[in-house]
Amino acid sequence: MSTLGGSAPYPGRILAVDYGERRVGLAVSDPSRTIATPAGFILRRAGKRPPIAEIVRRAQAAEATAFVVGLPLDDRGDDTPRSIETKQIAAELEKRTGLPVTLVDERYTTAAALRAVKEMGGTTRGRKGDVDSLAATILLQHALRLAP
Repeated sequence: MSTLGGSAPYPGRILAVDYGERRVGLAVSDPSRTIATPAGFILRRAGKRPPIAEIVRRAQAAEATAFVVGLPLDDRGDDTPRSIETKQIAAELEKRTGLPVTLVDERYTTAAALRAVKEMGGTTRGRKGDVDSLAATILLQHALRLAP
């Protein structure tokens, strides 16, 4: 796995992936890697293979040159069954695309997204996919701030 930033070997857009049990939230950066924007979500089907091909397709459509994948650690920062699965997804994205993948701690991004919607006076009823995309945006913006 790699790091982000302007000195990265692959300048350009980054696709963030918030890999959840029911949905995969997506966000994309601008080419200068300054601003993160929601980029929709992918519904996961129970019992089906992970939607890696669709994530790759979305990355190609966004002209992404790197990935940020949220790592769902527990409260102590330890791996969980889902974080282990997410690491496998990240490795597969790197293998299939040849693009760098950075894992970023995603603890609390969904909570931050929910809080943001409520602070704006909105509701999350029927908008869980939008919340997942917003969580991916928060994850990506955090990763961009951390980049050298």
